[in-house]
Amino acid sequence: MKNQFFKNFISTIEIRVKGKNIERFLHRLVREHIDLLEVKPLHYNEICLRIKKSDLNRIYEIKTIYEIEEQNIYGTIRIKKSLYRNRILIGSIIISLSVLYILSHIMFQIEVVHNNRELREMLLNELKNVGVAPKHFRKSYDELQQIKKNILEEHKEELEWLEIEVVGTKYIVRVEERKINDKEKEIPIRNIVSTKHATIKKIVAHQGDVIKELNSYVKPGDVIISGDIKLNEESKQKTGADGEVYGEVWYQTQVELPYEYHESHMTGKRKTVYSFKFLNHRFELFNFNPFKQVDRKETVIFGHPFLPISLVKEEQKEVIRKDVVYTEEEALNEAIKMARKKIENGLDKKEYIISQKNLKVDMRNSKIVVDVFFSVYENITGYRDIPEEEAPTQEE
Repeated sequence: MKNQFFKNFISTIEIRVKGKNIERFLHRLVREHIDLLEVKPLHYNEICLRIKKSDLNRIYEIKTIYEIEEQNIYGTIRIKKSLYRNRILIGSIIISLSVLYILSHIMFQIEVVHNNRELREMLLNELKNVGVAPKHFRKSYDELQQIKKNILEEHKEELEWLEIEVVGTKYIVRVEERKINDKEKEIPIRNIVSTKHATIKKIVAHQGDVIKELNSYVKPGDVIISGDIKLNEESKQKTGADGEVYGEVWYQTQVELPYEYHESHMTGKRKTVYSFKFLNHRFELFNFNPFKQVDRKETVIFGHPFLPISLVKEEQKEVIRKDVVYTEEEALNEAIKMARKKIENGLDKKEYIISQKNLKVDMRNSKIVVDVFFSVYENITGYRDIPEEEAPTQEE
């Protein structure tokens, strides 16, 4: 089996021999040690032989009165002739694939995500010095991790966190700045007041005089922690009140939700993809993890003026699309979730919803309208400066 495999690559040729007494001619070929790979009688005076290409000249030397006509060729010589005949097409394919490979491994853009312009410029310069820049070949994952580690070590006073992400042919650099407060800010002379109508649930006073009790009701502007320290109703010292106050705050929100709607939103993921287009078909190149749903913006790199074939560059954005149809019960539950989320989006980690109650539910032909009441545990800390003239003078 192995010999047969290599035999297929030997350059052979098929010849047609015509003349009297073909058997004598065959005996002579055998005496001359010419390998007859295949013998097919065609007529009493005509035969088809398959021989090695290297033996063809010797056969012409001894053919005498016989007529020889060359037929088909096989093996390496046939492959060579086929390659030569299609050399332009093969060369074009090789060049195209090489260009596409190079383009897909060259980074064309780098973006630093931060609002500090000086920090962005510093990072761009650092990355450029190590080859992470536009029009350079893409770095491997291990190389990017090492570059990130080196930058963080060199700028540990300025940078808290750094990540370098490859999206198509673009680097996205995300960074968090390290903030060090060497000096405590001087607190101005002030009171801590309520910012909302609320019932006080928690008071944390670091400085100042607490003048409100827990579970007491306050309005916006009511003083809770005073910076005016008094003894026996007499003002002894004015300072900057410092602390936090949490209270139970009330909200009423309305949500409208249609029973049927089309939902579509971007996930934030994007990439650059190169593809061939032929007629109405497109073939993406090197896109091993394609998006399921995508919006495309195409730029033609080159195309044929007469043939429907082109190479395009696509800026792809991942999209999630779905059609939603609710029953009345599902619409009510979803509307309540939306109302709750609307409140929660305005809360921080220490704040939370205490309770909720549906005030009104209006089910119309195409949508549901829900009014929901919320009781929320929330930071109601506000500040109000004590006027300068109220502060004790140096003479006092």
